[in-house]
Amino acid sequence: MKLKLRKLENSIVFLLKLLLYALLFWSFYGMYAIKNWQLLNISRTSGVVIATYFTMSYMFSNIYGRYDIGKRKSKPIMHSLILTMIFTDVLSMLMLSVMNTNERKNHTFELEQPALLLLVFVVQFLIIFIFAYGGNKLYFTLFDPEDCIIITSSQRSLNEVIKGIRKYKLQYKVTKVADYRDINLKEYINQRDTVFIYDVPIKERTAIVEYCYQNMKNVFFNPDMHDVIETNSKHIILDDVSMLGNISKGLTLEQKIVKRISDIVISVLALIVTSPILLVATIAIKIEDGGSIIFKQNRATRGGKIFSVYKLRTMKEDVENYSVVENDDRVTKVGSFLRKYRIDEIPQFVNVLKGDMSVVGPRPEMLANIFNYTSVLPEFEYRLRVKAGITGYAQIAGKYNTSPKDKLILDLMYIEEYSLWLNIKLLFQTALVILKKDSTEGFKKEEELVFEEYVPATEDNNEQ
Repeated sequence: MKLKLRKLENSIVFLLKLLLYALLFWSFYGMYAIKNWQLLNISRTSGVVIATYFTMSYMFSNIYGRYDIGKRKSKPIMHSLILTMIFTDVLSMLMLSVMNTNERKNHTFELEQPALLLLVFVVQFLIIFIFAYGGNKLYFTLFDPEDCIIITSSQRSLNEVIKGIRKYKLQYKVTKVADYRDINLKEYINQRDTVFIYDVPIKERTAIVEYCYQNMKNVFFNPDMHDVIETNSKHIILDDVSMLGNISKGLTLEQKIVKRISDIVISVLALIVTSPILLVATIAIKIEDGGSIIFKQNRATRGGKIFSVYKLRTMKEDVENYSVVENDDRVTKVGSFLRKYRIDEIPQFVNVLKGDMSVVGPRPEMLANIFNYTSVLPEFEYRLRVKAGITGYAQIAGKYNTSPKDKLILDLMYIEEYSLWLNIKLLFQTALVILKKDSTEGFKKEEELVFEEYVPATEDNNEQ
């Protein structure tokens, strides 16, 4: 029965999406139509408001994510939909207010029933809650987790990848772990739905991916440097020969000018808006231990240039300086709160105004970390091709304790994919970081993740 339902998976999800978005639209449009009769007729006002609503909904869905039950957990889906609806509703209400500024309705601009908008938010929150949690509940009742195999090269690599997979137990069920050199690898793959490949040499990984493609198996693998280059290459044809071309010229003059202007404008606005928060944080830091408010530390930015990064102090004074670990007793009570909501990073907008940093870019690492990471990953220095940033791919998708290689890949993706739209998208997505509980999670002092079934392949041992 469940096997038959699996064939209807896309149709079931599509119908749920259709119903959800219809209810969200009507909860806004229908409630505002009660006192705006023109919305129920074919009119310029109804046309403009509907167009605004669907345009904004589509744009912010691309930024924050869609209703993808079965792929993400319920809470992240809720966060994505709520942020999308807030921006969509506010902008649609503003457009309705503009359209109602006329001789028949309002002679001067007035916000159209702002109190009603709060009620709309409440109704939409309940709808999103029901569909996020109820949708995932229905999905995982109908569909079993995918039967998965992890193909890797060492116990250490296995520990790294299985951390992420274990957080999605309803989506993926790991029933096999194999060394990429195992002679029975193809047999293991044939018996499963999904293949995870992690830390496998490129030549062997390519062969495994091609075999999965031939046999219609879902396959996931961690990218390397050449994958970043290939992903961001353009298809070109020389006469009748297909080629992939990657033009590495960095940002154009026009992009640099636009980026700098936007950095200045955003930083000034951010410092003005957050000034009350900074004032309260300053008082709280002083009350707790009477120490200094601003913490300065040397970091590296574009071209390896050293600068002093500004942060609100979150640690006790005169303590050894190294990356934060789990349950770190150097962090103060006030500092723990500031770090959780990223308030400690607000002073970095001053660094942006000085030109040392950009609003969006790779996170400026501690100098000791750069030395350590580069000694293992020479490619890590490629992050220094652009200015360090307050927010970016690695800060949004990753966590404080994300591995250096994964940080590198995320930052290189940003550098290679750079565009004004990507900057705007990442700025809006920064709101999701505050909602992630584990975004400021420290490095674990001891990582104890052992998969007992794993046995590396050797000449004398080719099976688990």
